[in-house]
Parts: sequence; C-alpha cells; structure tokens
Amino acid sequence: MSIGTLAHYSIRTTDLDRSERFYCEVLGLRAGFRPAFPFPGRWLYIDEDESDYGVVHLIGVDEASTAALADYLGSTAGNRGSGTVDHIAFGATGIADMRKRLEKLGVPYQERLVPDLGLRQVFLQDPMGVMLELNYPANEG
Repeated sequence: MSIGTLAHYSIRTTDLDRSERFYCEVLGLRAGFRPAFPFPGRWLYIDEDESDYGVVHLIGVDEASTAALADYLGSTAGNRGSGTVDHIAFGATGIADMRKRLEKLGVPYQERLVPDLGLRQVFLQDPMGVMLELNYPANEG
C-alpha cells in the first residue's frame, strides 16, 4: 500500500458564493465540473485540466438541514465537518503579484521567512476561517 499526493481538500461553507469568490479572486482558482451530488457545492481547479477532480471542494451547508449531506457522507456530515485542520499549504510562485492582489482585495496576510529552508510563507484565512499557507522560494523576496 502507498499513499500518493494530496488530491483535494473540502471546505464546508454557509456562503458558497463568497467562498468561491475568495478562492477564485485571491488564489486564482476557477470553478469547473462537479458531479450532481444531492447537496450544493463547487469544485475549484488550478488550471484548465479537470482530470484531477479539482484541488478545493466547497460544500454548501444549510444550518437548517444537513440531511442530504448526512445521507451521502454519513455521521461526519454535521455543519462543522469531521475534525479540525490547522492549515492547508500550497506551493506557489510570484509573491510580488500575490502581495499586490491581497492588498488590492483588502485580504489581511502575514509573511514569514523559514530559517534554513529558503522558503517564504504567506498566511491568510478563507471566509470560513481556514488558514492557508502559500510557500514561495525565498529568493523571490
């Protein structure tokens, strides 16, 4: 048995449109094909290739009714999901452009330089409070 690369991560959101706008406008992802699941959601892709099934899956939750989601996913289908994730990290390039984009959109962020790794990190939060880490080569400074 072997585990490959991370396929995607899912975010439960009470505001699908706001979450989609964040991931598309801030990270440059795009909405694409999503199967006809019995609950609302969006699949977001890094580029035009949809063979990887998307990198971020947004799952719409309705505070009043989670029946369809519970029927599909089982007992972990509450509005809060199955557990706590500290942060999600992406490898990235073009830190100067990202800084401009974040400032233009008014998205707060923090930057850190990782000692000994040659890695510059940008931390920001999505609309549901999930921390995202963008990792850039330190020489892009």
